[in-house]
Amino acid sequence: MRPLVGMRRNVASKLLILAAALISAPARPDEKPLVANPAIDMKGYLEVSREAAKHRESRRVSEENFLEMMREPGTIVLDARSREKYDELHVKGAINIPFPDIAVESLKRMLPDSSARILIYCNNNFAKAEGPFPAKAAVASLNISTYISLYSYGYRNVYELGPKVDLVKSVLPFESSKR
Repeated sequence: MRPLVGMRRNVASKLLILAAALISAPARPDEKPLVANPAIDMKGYLEVSREAAKHRESRRVSEENFLEMMREPGTIVLDARSREKYDELHVKGAINIPFPDIAVESLKRMLPDSSARILIYCNNNFAKAEGPFPAKAAVASLNISTYISLYSYGYRNVYELGPKVDLVKSVLPFESSKR
């Protein structure tokens, strides 16, 4: 019985080594293994995401509080949707930095004071508004990506519209930039 146990362990060890080799092997035999890109940091992203999630817990506000806060001097309302959707309809007074354009230079230019209060909202905050606010999968909500991104760049005074609001019944003012 003992030799069989040892043989199983030996087979299991060989299978683990083979699996590790296959996982680290290039997709095609003629490809070289990829070298890490120092400009892409998945481990760091996941760590900052956990920090941002904890920070975000107390930063989600009601529609009424969002409206009250946006009226206070120095508060910035940020819309990170595409320019097309922003132009179709957005919270009045909001600035637009489409999510793909959130980068070092655009933030320096558009949001130079990292301590300024920033309010964010996204597609998934509004019901009955599929045109300007098309629904995203809950785990792909733009609020989450935007919050994590701003947090990653050092913005800590960020608040997020929390509830899903019926656009028709909303107390928030909206405007269009379409001509």
